[in-house]
Amino acid sequence: MNRPTELCENVTTALEKHRDENQRIPMENYMKNHFPFFGIKAPDRKRILAPLLKEYRDITADERLEAAVLLFEKSERECHYAALAFLEKGIKKAPEHSIDTYKQLLMTKPWWDTVDMIASTLCGGYFLRYEDKLRPYTEEWRESDHLWVRRSSVLHQLKYKEKTDAPLLFETIDALKHEKEFFIEKAIGWALREYSKTDATAVIGYLNQEEVRPLSRREGLKWLKSKHPQLLEA
Repeated sequence: MNRPTELCENVTTALEKHRDENQRIPMENYMKNHFPFFGIKAPDRKRILAPLLKEYRDITADERLEAAVLLFEKSERECHYAALAFLEKGIKKAPEHSIDTYKQLLMTKPWWDTVDMIASTLCGGYFLRYEDKLRPYTEEWRESDHLWVRRSSVLHQLKYKEKTDAPLLFETIDALKHEKEFFIEKAIGWALREYSKTDATAVIGYLNQEEVRPLSRREGLKWLKSKHPQLLEA
């Protein structure tokens, strides 16, 4: 058994041992019954995974990527969360080709809970490491036929703050702002809200000049309305 397969099976076995039927049903209901769960809440999952993350801390970057793909083939959602935890541990050493695996995982059993972490943390970390890749991949992904890849293109820079490529962010929002799709509208609002904490003037100026969906506008201005309402009255 190779190391990625061994890691995958050990993680699955460890999670299986902590199956909780009392928690399983409400967790599945919360995720609209898209996926089966073991019924393990986040704090317990982190505790269970901690020794395995330590045991496999020296696996290669490619082994880490392969193990993540194998974990995403499992049915239970906690296995997918575990895959992302292992990838996050290796984010500072992610090879250039890891973006291909990230995109694959974006499209594998996708829903907001995994997609948002892949987009903002894994892809976000990747593009800080390979800065020249940010624009071409964002431009490509925002034109994708796949909803969750398009959502990801808006969220790559979510945690960038002062490092945000604002022209690229606004261009990407322009490309998607007319979509009548909840998860796109919400992503646009989220991205605008986060960037407003860094450059309120830019976000206010953009929203004053451009038409976006009502949900995107409400979400984009939520932090400013709460923290700096005077800026919106100017």
